[in-house]
Amino acid sequence: MLLLYKMEGCPYCQKVLDHLETKNIQFRSLDISDSVNMDELLHLGGEDQVPFLVDTEHNAKMYESDDIIEYLETL
Repeated sequence: MLLLYKMEGCPYCQKVLDHLETKNIQFRSLDISDSVNMDELLHLGGEDQVPFLVDTEHNAKMYESDDIIEYLETL
């Protein structure tokens, strides 16, 4: 499963969201305005930076919209 930690109004998050939707890739969106999601983000990634992608199937975690999009192209 793909988990995308994001924040409303973030252009980098929107870039990744647009790519996911264009490619019809299923994912779960987690907004960090919810403190539970923010705590998970900090636990998993160590930084309060978004977008942050977690691929639970392949044990991959990454920041940076361009890196995330490049990774999604390999799936």
